[in-house]
Amino acid sequence: MPHSSAKLKELTSFMKKKLSAFVEKILHFFANSTGKTVLIITPLLFVIMLIIFKSEADTNSSINTLFDAFWYTIVTVTTVGYGDIAPASLLGRLSAILLLLVGVAVFGVLSGKFASFILDRQQKKDRGLLKMTKMKNHFLICGWKPGFEKILEGILAANPDLSPEKIVMLNEAGHSEIQAIQANEKLKAINFLRGDFTDEDALLKAQIKTADRTLILADQSQNFSTLETDSRTVLAVITIKNLNPRVYCVAEIIDSKFEKHLSLARCDEIIMTSTYEHNLLVQASSGKGMSHILRELASEARSSGLVLQDIPADFIGKYYGDYRKSLATNDILIGILENTGNFFIRRQEALAEAQKNPDMEKIVLNLKKIKTLRSNVPVFNPPDDYVIQESSKSIFIRGKTAE
Repeated sequence: MPHSSAKLKELTSFMKKKLSAFVEKILHFFANSTGKTVLIITPLLFVIMLIIFKSEADTNSSINTLFDAFWYTIVTVTTVGYGDIAPASLLGRLSAILLLLVGVAVFGVLSGKFASFILDRQQKKDRGLLKMTKMKNHFLICGWKPGFEKILEGILAANPDLSPEKIVMLNEAGHSEIQAIQANEKLKAINFLRGDFTDEDALLKAQIKTADRTLILADQSQNFSTLETDSRTVLAVITIKNLNPRVYCVAEIIDSKFEKHLSLARCDEIIMTSTYEHNLLVQASSGKGMSHILRELASEARSSGLVLQDIPADFIGKYYGDYRKSLATNDILIGILENTGNFFIRRQEALAEAQKNPDMEKIVLNLKKIKTLRSNVPVFNPPDDYVIQESSKSIFIRGKTAE
């Protein structure tokens, strides 16, 4: 009985809050100019409708009920004017003229309000001030850098299942840079939100809690030093992972000393652009064409280069040699990518698996291994007795097909 009483009180309190919120919305509506206009126009229309009914009921066979008068009022005010009903008396026609004037005025006000709303919304969208709503499983790109337009085009080319409407840009780039992107036919549907991607409020506006993937670029929208740029990237990853641990997070840094911080922040992929550039220069210095090989392997085209493929469930827990021999493809298998996907999910799975063992010592040993767990670890050319683990993918080199 006390439990039922508590439930009733809780329900009563909930209903009171809902009613209070509804009344507050009604009062707010009538407090603004639109609400005041409605408050004045509605009684006026009702009075005119009654005048038409009273003046026409005995003289006009087409307006002899209150509903007929109501129908005529609505048709006239909305400026539709079917002409099926028309007043015949002098008072009725004068009332009709007043209705026409009110209708034109109301239509003009509503058209202006609607046009203003659409224009304001478009301007906010262009300036990146419009809050993202109902975005789910989208791709959030934080930061800006020279060549950003080409990066976006490359992302769309590498992800044919990703539509521009599912991409959200969050940065503080200049108006001209954003305009150039919005002028591009391929990219104009991409959503833009202006804000600091290290700020929690800006990330929440970008619907980070429902995002599927995020890419944090080494931001060059402002005159940041290398230290500031990488520090902001680390801060962004920490904030993003706190808001949505399940989002797949890729971050670009300039200085390799920040790699450890990103790993501790549970970043799924870390890109060190300067290191790659240096390696290409070093390889090119040998004069053997190595840079061309690396560039071809990392090609944006999905038809050739490095390719990842799912491993059939039948080979999980089996030997690499058996899987390699079972393949019937022209692609060349070069290894396995372990712990693919989201680091948070892989860690949760590893914890659940570690705790299944009844031996406490083994549980402790497994938990220590989890501390060193890394996601997306490539294992090139493993021995045939290498055991394929869950959440692994095969790495292939695919050649160009004959044209």
